[in-house]
Amino acid sequence: MLASPLSSSITAQLPAGGRLGLEAEASDAEVVRAVLAGDVDRYSVLVRRYRDRYARYAARMLGSRDVAEDAVQDALVRAFDRLADCRDPNKFAGWLFLILRNRCYAERRRRQRERPLLPVDEGLAGPDRPDGAYDRREQQRALEQSLGHLTAEQREVFVLKHVEGMAYDEIAQITGASVASLKMRMHRAYDRLRDLMKGQL
Repeated sequence: MLASPLSSSITAQLPAGGRLGLEAEASDAEVVRAVLAGDVDRYSVLVRRYRDRYARYAARMLGSRDVAEDAVQDALVRAFDRLADCRDPNKFAGWLFLILRNRCYAERRRRQRERPLLPVDEGLAGPDRPDGAYDRREQQRALEQSLGHLTAEQREVFVLKHVEGMAYDEIAQITGASVASLKMRMHRAYDRLRDLMKGQL
């Protein structure tokens, strides 16, 4: 159960009758307010909405689907327990992301080795051999090994941009970093990856 009592301001923002519309049409803010108002079962709407996408992010940050699932589950539980601390329900997605991000960073620091699950980025892999015999599995292996040498921030922006397909302004919104800072991290990530992969391909 939620530990924090409901505030009158949250209750006042609920639609007439205290009922929300269809789940698919309800905004994050509407669902958050409903949960805080006591309809805790509505939290499952947010779980279904973000679990899979954030699980992909965690898997690519941590290199293990099992560890990623644990991290996402933990983040969702923490978010539920601390839902009253979400200052802007309209930004629940970014707030949840930051909880998961911190969990992933802590796990990365704890682990000694990683086994990333990222696909090869075409811009980094280099051209195929003329005879067509270039082994893409070797590209995958080289990139996976090299990604482990990036800083957590560089790897994060790489994953969000090239795996999740997010625009820089979207990444900026959920991470709190400026677009200029994100582009600099990406530039450094590319430089580092190219240097690391030169001797492996």
